[in-house]
Amino acid sequence: MTRGDGLEPRGDTTPRLRASWRRSARYGVPDDEVKPVFTATVDTGSLLFECGNEVLRGLHATLADEPISLMLTDSEGLVLSRLCGDPGMTRSLDRVHLAPGFSYAESNAGTNGLALALADRTPSLVRAGEHYCTSLRGYTCAAVPVLDPITGALAGSVNLTTWSEQSSGLLLALAQTAAGHTSSLMLARASDRRPRPAPRGEVFRVYADRIDPPELSAAWQHALLEAMDTMGRGRTVAVVGEPGVGKTALAALARRELHPRERVLNARPPAPDDVDAWLAMWAPEVGKADTCVIVSGVDALPAWAAGELAARFTGHPTGFVLTATDSAAIPQPLLSFVDTVVELPPLRLRPDDILPLAHHFAHRARGRAVSFTPAATRALATHDWPENAKQLRRVVAEAAARADTVDTHHLPPEVFTTTGHRLSRLQAMERDEIVRCLAQPGATVVRAAAELGMGRATIYRKMAQYGIKNRQLRS
Repeated sequence: MTRGDGLEPRGDTTPRLRASWRRSARYGVPDDEVKPVFTATVDTGSLLFECGNEVLRGLHATLADEPISLMLTDSEGLVLSRLCGDPGMTRSLDRVHLAPGFSYAESNAGTNGLALALADRTPSLVRAGEHYCTSLRGYTCAAVPVLDPITGALAGSVNLTTWSEQSSGLLLALAQTAAGHTSSLMLARASDRRPRPAPRGEVFRVYADRIDPPELSAAWQHALLEAMDTMGRGRTVAVVGEPGVGKTALAALARRELHPRERVLNARPPAPDDVDAWLAMWAPEVGKADTCVIVSGVDALPAWAAGELAARFTGHPTGFVLTATDSAAIPQPLLSFVDTVVELPPLRLRPDDILPLAHHFAHRARGRAVSFTPAATRALATHDWPENAKQLRRVVAEAAARADTVDTHHLPPEVFTTTGHRLSRLQAMERDEIVRCLAQPGATVVRAAAELGMGRATIYRKMAQYGIKNRQLRS
């Protein structure tokens, strides 16, 4: 038996909680018995698991005598680990399958703390009768999402569960502290890369570039023409691809080609607490003549915000474009508006675009044409650009600010390495020093080894470890 869409939690509940109940009903979740999906194996080798478990073990040591269960989940709601020192609480949680290997996503278990935190990407407290399933109403759950500190992607959640009659005043604060410490520990152990800034929900106008866009590869042109064809027929497009690949740029260029005098706005996803203000800022622009809104990163929107956004789009079949990392990640309420999904391949699959974009970005940053030496050209062309065009733009702009002719010593060490794993800060410093020595005029591996105080075999091993491509460092 399941509740109909018209039934909602009783009492003074939030719009987020009511939206979660409605989603639970649409998923067909039973209201009398929780039946989560079981997965035989969980990923115990991830950075989230390593750091989250370390943080929760420390917190558990201070709560050993309290009837509180501490859990870590992945981004899909799969419980990865559970710590609990109270035998009665442990047995009770086992009966409702709130244990490692079981998925407590909304689609499996209805409204609950960790599912709501993951769906809306914001700290969530679900008390007793606010749970959709009656078998969970003996608990109060506080959960906080954990974001990857480098990419900003949803990594998982920290969930604290206690009996419903217990005081919940500090439960959410404890969960927030644990999630924050987990993210900080992940950053410390990840690499020397800069953390991704928190979303601010910027809304800005996209102006035509003062420099003509470069002629790019067939893969780019195919995606552009596909987007233009769909837009020209009055249909809605979603542009998908990896972060930094140029989805918004492609969507804006397609609109400008079709409607040169049109005003194009780009609305970037906000922090969960700022959704109302974000919607009020730009949503009235949808449906206005000669105005198009590109809503970027809809896969990062809280679930309830996606529903609110869909309501604003109703009645306005054109005049907006969506972007996301993947078509499967587009929230269901918004997916119904999409007529065509245009996939923009990553830069590593469009090697012919690297040099034209490099010249374009350099000209835009410097204000005049910038050239590249053969060695710098070779380094740029053969790098795999894991952060795509966004990374290329940053690297080239910094190099072009230093010279009208860019050589290898103007480029950062990251361009000369292909390591597929995270580096500690110490490893990154060591890599940078090796690259610096090898990039000097007339440098050889023997000279670099002498300068660094390493044996030749050691430096060759380090070069292999960090993926340093020595031939690219030679002018």
